Formats: sequence, C-alpha cells, structure tokens
Amino acid sequence: MFESISPAMLARMQHLEAIDLRDRTDGTPHSRRLRQVPPEAGRFIALLAASSPSGSIVEIGTSAGYSTLWLALAARATNRRVTTYEVDPAKLSLARETFELSAVADLIDLVPGDALQHLAQQSNVAFCFLDAEKDLYQRAYDLVLPRMVPGGLLVADNAISHQHELRPMLDFAQADPRVDSVLVPIGTGDLVCRKK
Repeated sequence: MFESISPAMLARMQHLEAIDLRDRTDGTPHSRRLRQVPPEAGRFIALLAASSPSGSIVEIGTSAGYSTLWLALAARATNRRVTTYEVDPAKLSLARETFELSAVADLIDLVPGDALQHLAQQSNVAFCFLDAEKDLYQRAYDLVLPRMVPGGLLVADNAISHQHELRPMLDFAQADPRVDSVLVPIGTGDLVCRKK
C-alpha cells in the first residue's frame, strides 16, 4: 500500500507538512492552521482503514487533505472510496488542490459543510477518522457509531494532546459497551474504538 505513494503525492504531503510546521511556529491563528496529523499517525490510520471490514471510509475534518491522502491509499488498496467533510471554504479549496495534484480525486468524495448535518445519511461505515473541532466529537461519535458495521473502527485524533477537552467523550467511549477501545500514543494520541 505505501509503495503506491506517487512522487506527486509525496511532494504534496511534504508541502503540507511544511505549511503545518510553519503554521505552528509563526503565529498563524489556530482556526487558520492546518492542524494535520504527523506522518506516523497518517500511516497508522491508513493501516487501520485498509484492515477494516467491508464498508465505507469516512473522515470528519478534511482540512487541506493530508490525512485524506493516507486514507486514499487504503481506499485504493481495498477498492473503496473516502467520504470526507470540511466546513472551512479556504481549507476546502486547499483539499481540492491536494486531491487533484496527488491524482486521488477519483477516490474521494469531498463534502462541503458540517458533517453533523450529513452523517445521518451515512450507512455501512467500516472506518471513521474523527479529527475536527473538539466540541463536535461526542455528537459525531453518537451519529457515526450506529451507522458502523460490526468490526468497524472509529479513530478519534488528539485523544492525548486534547485529553482535558475530550475527557467526557473519551470516558464515554471507553465505557461504551458497544465498542472495545484503546488509547494509542501515536502522534497526538488516537482513541481507537472497534464496534462489537
């Protein structure tokens, strides 16, 4: 799967990594920053998505499309598509550019708008990557989980770096009898939930 990273995709990944690093150090306002996962977390979610059961791949929070590129590798390897949601018009434009330059637009359905308004139409979700504003996590979890296939995986990013903000959702998910869950210390921390 990782061997299929094209030179164009690698160049775009490196470009976005450089922007993300600059954003974190030059005073770019938090809402304008890309706030993407580090490469090791990208590889992790790609492996999980490729290993998930049959069904759709969903991402909540596209930003500039960096994590979506990793999910596109899993989609290509398993003959699926990625549906990804983003509310910010500037980030939507960057994401479109990312997918075109990386030649993965044919694998991705980029949906503009609030994922919470669209998730009710989702079904048969095998993998969901949740990396959005932290106050949306619980509602997104509540909407996605009933739409997941048995054995489906939900990964919530920033589970360690934003543990204080996410504590109620993390506690809820870790006690939820519908899932098995584990907190993985990769990147900024990922809560991985497997639907029973």
